[in-house]
Parts: sequence; structure tokens; C-alpha cells
Amino acid sequence: MNEQKYRWVLYLIITTTVLTIVVQCYWNYKNYLLNKQNFVNQVQLSLDNALDTYYAELAESNNMTIIETDSIAFSHNFKELKTDSVIRDIKHDLRSVDIKSISGYTQFTDSSNGYHFSNDKNHISKIKVIRGKKASDSIKLLKGITSIFISIKNDTLDFSKLNPLVKSELKRKQLNIDFVLKHFKNDSLYNVYNIENIKPNFLKAQSKSTFLKQNELLEIAYPNATHIILKQGLSSILISTLLVIAIISSLFYLLKIIKNQKQLAEIKNDLISNITHEFKTPIATIGVALESINSFNAIDDKEKTKKYIKMSSNQLSKLNVMVEKLLETATLDSELLEFNKEYVDIVPVIETLISRYKIHNPKKSFTDFIKPESLNIQVDKFHFENAINNILDNAIKYGGDEISVELVKSSNQINISISDNGNTLKPENKQRIFEKFYRIPKGNTHDVKGFGIGLYYTKTIIDKHNGSIYLDLKNNLTTFKISLPHE
Repeated sequence: MNEQKYRWVLYLIITTTVLTIVVQCYWNYKNYLLNKQNFVNQVQLSLDNALDTYYAELAESNNMTIIETDSIAFSHNFKELKTDSVIRDIKHDLRSVDIKSISGYTQFTDSSNGYHFSNDKNHISKIKVIRGKKASDSIKLLKGITSIFISIKNDTLDFSKLNPLVKSELKRKQLNIDFVLKHFKNDSLYNVYNIENIKPNFLKAQSKSTFLKQNELLEIAYPNATHIILKQGLSSILISTLLVIAIISSLFYLLKIIKNQKQLAEIKNDLISNITHEFKTPIATIGVALESINSFNAIDDKEKTKKYIKMSSNQLSKLNVMVEKLLETATLDSELLEFNKEYVDIVPVIETLISRYKIHNPKKSFTDFIKPESLNIQVDKFHFENAINNILDNAIKYGGDEISVELVKSSNQINISISDNGNTLKPENKQRIFEKFYRIPKGNTHDVKGFGIGLYYTKTIIDKHNGSIYLDLKNNLTTFKISLPHE
């Protein structure tokens, strides 16, 4: 995939991601508004139910049932009865009115007792007053009892009785909120409850109960309660969030795969180019040597023939080493690579490598800080030596002029640090420096040829020894730090 196609795929994924987030946010916002409206409706319904319950209970409590207990002869001496002047003056009153138009009189002596004069029966009865709808319903079932049922209408709202009903209705609908009640008559505030909790962000709802008169209004005010509304829509928000995360993760995972494929394609092309350049030189040298041998009498000039044959042999050895490196790299990823671990004193191994590079690179400055005189650890000597050699070789080829090696022993591990003052490696290379075939990009040219497998090989060997290696770019130094377990 070329750079332009990759860029278009990146733009498409970013656009899709942004649109997905926008759509989900819009959907969640609409869902929030819907839940908010449902919340408002639930509060409205709670108020109406509480008001209906209040008037129903009020009607039941105001029911009065009047029953006759004893009959008294009309000619009885009224003065013996514990009544006021109304009953005692009944005869006198009846003389001055049309008796036929009056069915009778009732006089209450207290809240539970009284007397009733019946004009058609021409007698006075003692009466008993029983309050409540349940009592009146029970009396209806009894036979032989004369009763009168009266329901008294009360238009006054008692907030002390209404408030518990409102709280109960809100609790039943799982709305744990504070509220304020206002009772208006003819647009004037008549009664109020909890007025001190009024705040600017309170919502309002008005009762639609038919029990209220036309000139009356009952209003409830309550907080916005965003947390309750969000809690009601929490499941849909979580599902939406999970879907957004899943979609975005899939898109970016796809982008990562595409990016990796692009990098692999670049590495493959770079590797083919490197292999071509690396193989071309020895092949060309061998070809020139063979052509030279054919161009003169090889039998007569044995020295020249020997020289060309040696040159060809060296180039063939070089080719063989390159092929071995490639095959060895393929083996590292499998379980076919076997280690011959044994206890090895790594101090002389590291010192020998440093001495060798000092001889071949006299212009480089080497400094070693190897504190222990000997240090035996269990490693595969061949692969361990190659791993350290690869880091030193990179420091010589790509690093600066000053190279230092430090070996420190701790209680349960050893630490090896190899530093140089070069600035070839950048922070952007840090994450990929140990990848197979990765080489630091320098356009179409490389100052030093190679396959980009040295550090990959080193990391693999260290990992298989249960150790770790990482790159540190601080204090203008490029430092590879290796840690290996030591019992």
C-alpha cells in the first residue's frame, strides 16, 4: 500500500470514528431528554395520585351516619329531655307553620348524640352519630336499623396530610427527591410547604386533578435531579459506550494492521535491497576472479591463480556467513533453537570482546567499569557472546567515538550497560529498534550495510535467558541496558 492510499484509509477511519461518536452522543442526548420528560411526567402523576388519594380519604373520614336508638312519646315532658330550646319549642313552632311542609327536626346535643322529631310519625327519637365510611358501610348490612347517611365536603387542603401521600407516591416510583408544594386560589398564594428549598434550577408541575376547583391551583417544584435521570438511562448509555469503544477499537486495530503491513512491505523492500547489495559485492568479486583466471595461463602463473582462488574463497565464506545469519534469524522464532547452558565466567568473555574492538578500532575510545573480577552465571556461551558482540558492533558502526561498558552485580541479577555518545538513534526509533529487519530510515541510502537483524537477535537471546534489554536515550548517550537473573 502506497503512502497516499494509507493516508486516505486513515482519513476514512478518523471520519468514521468522529461520526460514530457524534451519532452516539446525539442519541444519548435525545434519550436523556426522553428520560427527563418521563421523569417530569412521573412527578406529575405522583402529585395527581396523591391528591386523588387525599380527597378520597377526606371524603371517607367526613361521612356521618345517624341511627335511631330509642323512641319517645310525643306527649312526653320535654323538660326532662337534655335538649336546648329548639326541641322544647317544637310544639310552639309547629303551631305557626304548615306542619305538612316539615318532615322533622334533628338536634345534636354533642358530637355523637342528639334527638330527632319526626312529623309524620309524631314522635321524638334519640339518635347516635357514627363517623367514617367503613362504619356506614357496615351499618348498611344490618337490618331493622333506620339510618341517615351524610357526606360533608371539605375544600381546604391540609398539607400535613397531603405531604406524606406525595412522598409515598414518589417513593413508590423510586423518585427520591425533595419537593415544594404551593396552593393558589385566584392566582394568589394561599398555602405553601417547604418554601425555603426553592432554588433557581427547580422544575415545576401543576396538578391536573378534577377535585380542585377552577379558581384553585396546586403546584409542585422539585430539583432537576440529573443523576436520577442518568441512572434511569444508565443501561442504554453503557451499551452505547461499549459499542462506540468496540467500533473505535476495531477501526484502530484495523489501522494498526494496515500500518504493520505497510511497515513490513517497507522492511521487505529494504531487506531485498540490502541483500542485493550485500550479495552483489562478493558475487561480482568471485566473477572477476574467475574471469581473470580464464584470461591468462593459470598453469604458468600459479601465484596469481592462488591469489584469485583465495579471493574467491574469502568471498564465498562471506556469502556463507550472510546465509547463516538469515537462517539463524528464522530459527530464533521457533522452538528449534537449542541452548547449551552452563556456568560461564562472563567477565573474561566481555573483556575479550572489548580488547578485540580496541585493536581493530584504534580511533575509538573505550572505557570499562567491570567491578567484579569474576562472575559465573548460567548461559549459552556462544549465543551470549554473539548478543554482546552485536551491541558493541552497533556502537562501533553507528555510535560515537566514546564507548563505555559497565558490569554490576546485585543480589539476584547482573546488569550490563553499553553506552556510546552517538546520536544516531532517536526517541521515535526506540519502540522499533528490536524489531526484525528494522533499520533506521535514511532515505534510499545506508552508510553501513546490514540486514537489521543484530539487535533482534540480541533481544531474542536475552529473552530466552529470562533476562531483559531496553534502550535508554539520556544525557546525550545511547545506552543498551541488559539484566540477567543471577542466583
